Amino acid sequence: MQLAWIDPQPNYPALDVEHLRSVGVTYECLNLVDNAYQPSLDALKRERGYIEQDVIELHPDTANLGAICAKFADEHLHTDDEVRFVLAGEGIFDIRDDADRWMRVTVEAGDLIVVPKDRYHRFYLTDSQQIRCVRLFQDSAGWVPHYR
Repeated sequence: MQLAWIDPQPNYPALDVEHLRSVGVTYECLNLVDNAYQPSLDALKRERGYIEQDVIELHPDTANLGAICAKFADEHLHTDDEVRFVLAGEGIFDIRDDADRWMRVTVEAGDLIVVPKDRYHRFYLTDSQQIRCVRLFQDSAGWVPHYR
């Protein structure tokens, strides 16, 4: 994972995992070998009431990739958590903190991120345009974006 302020100012605090936690974002790096991550995901499902798990894969040959990515790129929130565990590839979450500043979180294979409900964010693919993620949901309908 890489962290950076999008428009850093001299008075901004240090940006680290602790700052992410202070705004409710969960981050962990999990072991990918032999599905060693699954017990951690199962524990998270039990603790937070996630009932659905699936895998999404995006790559340059994905049909309608531009349209799919466009719905993630506009600032939005959800009424439930957005949980992503990256199996391969990479992506970028821009997340607003409590002072309305943008934090950029680049996730890659092994990274687990939970963007809490009601937290404004957006998502982009990196230049590789490839990511494969496990997603967890609290509702079988999946997440619904509410745009700002």
